[in-house]
Amino acid sequence: MIVDCHGHFTTAPPAHTAWRERQLAASAAGEPVPAHPGVGDDELREAVAGTQLRLMDERGIDLTVFSPRASAMGHHLGGAEDSRRWSEACNDLVARVVALLPGRFAGVGQLPQSPGVPIERSVPELRRCVEELGFVGLNLNPDPEGGTWSAPPLTDRSWYPLYEVMVELDVPAMVHVSAVTNPALHATGSHYLNADTTVFMQFLQSDLFRDLPGLRFVVPHGGGAVPYHWGRFRGLADMLGRPPVESLLDNVFFDTCVYHQPGVDLLLDVVPTANVLFGSEAVGAVRGVDPRTGHHFDDTRRYVEASRLDEAARALVYEGNARRVYPRLVPLLDAARR
Repeated sequence: MIVDCHGHFTTAPPAHTAWRERQLAASAAGEPVPAHPGVGDDELREAVAGTQLRLMDERGIDLTVFSPRASAMGHHLGGAEDSRRWSEACNDLVARVVALLPGRFAGVGQLPQSPGVPIERSVPELRRCVEELGFVGLNLNPDPEGGTWSAPPLTDRSWYPLYEVMVELDVPAMVHVSAVTNPALHATGSHYLNADTTVFMQFLQSDLFRDLPGLRFVVPHGGGAVPYHWGRFRGLADMLGRPPVESLLDNVFFDTCVYHQPGVDLLLDVVPTANVLFGSEAVGAVRGVDPRTGHHFDDTRRYVEASRLDEAARALVYEGNARRVYPRLVPLLDAARR
């Protein structure tokens, strides 16, 4: 099977997106927040049929690990209550898509993070996502301020209450920022990739995985600049008196959301195959057709197929590693095989 570990509900029904605008406006005005509009099953099916499902079928992807739209998490917008209600609404829609299309999607949850609010406040939604909605993981925003990076690093002990529950539930987090308020940063072109690189360096400088050896993170977008600068990170680990960078690889994994052949080749040459999960982020950050190849930039399966990997290694990237990193995914994959 081919499992795409990185998918977002970027085509959620317009009524859902419009409600977010009304929610924030009402909250800012001190007025009652309107109820979330009803979204019918047919509308949800239609929202993924012509985009997500069509691309999955065209590209031979069996199942997508599916989460709310990352750029719309908007943790810097509104207050903690707004974030809670928005996260619940987004996660509920994802759960309904998973239920409507069994075997094609597995849910990953958005957390209600807000600047300055202790991460403990996010734990109830994590538990609801995993224990009630059947989700297999979560997205974690290391910069809920939207570009100011005033939150403590992900390795700070203030994050540990969430991490302890992640270990208890045996679910990984994909590190994923949201929209950015800093005009010097493009959201997907710089903010996302900066965050991936920044967080990896935070891991390198810390004892997080010594304290919590069962913790697992997926660093998306091919790890940002990490594979390209692997030698720099190895050298910095030595200079800082840290363990070798390879010591992180029991806990840190990367996806293949890199949109050209040389980039995927580099990722697979530098990072051990056991630490790479197939991902496309479709339909997501880059939706166009590469004029040099005639194929979509985000058709990342083509790059994996054309890489140096043999059949056994490709099977790890496509499915085997996802089974290890997302153990709650295993029953869904086994059921899909049947």
